Amino acid sequence: MRVAFLICVSLGFSAASVWGQVPGLSSKESLSQSSFRIARLKYSGGGDWYNDPSAEINLLQYIRQHTNIPVEPRYEYVDISSDNIFLYPMLFMTGHGNVTFTESEARRLRAYLESGGFLYIDDDYGMDQYIRREMKKVFPEQEFIELPFSHPIYHCHFHFQYGPPKIHEHDGKPPQGFGLFCGTRLCVFYTYESNPSDGWADPEVHGDPPDRREAALKMGTNIVVYVLGQQNAVP
Repeated sequence: MRVAFLICVSLGFSAASVWGQVPGLSSKESLSQSSFRIARLKYSGGGDWYNDPSAEINLLQYIRQHTNIPVEPRYEYVDISSDNIFLYPMLFMTGHGNVTFTESEARRLRAYLESGGFLYIDDDYGMDQYIRREMKKVFPEQEFIELPFSHPIYHCHFHFQYGPPKIHEHDGKPPQGFGLFCGTRLCVFYTYESNPSDGWADPEVHGDPPDRREAALKMGTNIVVYVLGQQNAVP
């Protein structure tokens, strides 16, 4: 099982032809070779993995307007227990509260990440203790490492001098961005006390002011540009 990428960089922007192959799927079930797509990760435990379904659509529309990355702005999700996760170069995970992975799901997610996949996790409030516990099943040998403000994910397209933006107050703590790695490659990016994905949602959902929504969408754009810019073709 593998995730395959073909990355092109042009005029300082990232463009990609992304595809995935899972044995037994028809051509209609395989990803388009001309657009970048994000899958929401469905997990167990009771957390609302499904909240704010407009988020990814708005982010991809913003990326279409501000980069030359071909995207397909639509909401789609994939169950962590399914091999269909290997169809996507990037998975997105969010929610409030509990998260649980079975041992099989943890192994599958690790295989996805080690094959070149990328997971973005955004704590929508109340997720932190659970996601840290469950990601230890995926990478028992690692702890989340806070990324320095100089990390390329904060500067690859738009510039964030002080790391992830503060979109929602939560507990009033400074926003932080953490990472897990496959070798030297950042394969998991986790934002805490930041909550960019709430800023991606339709304006009336959370009532965020325009400048906060813009900062959230810019951070999301950076994540996608960074994923593509890794240029990590998996054979």
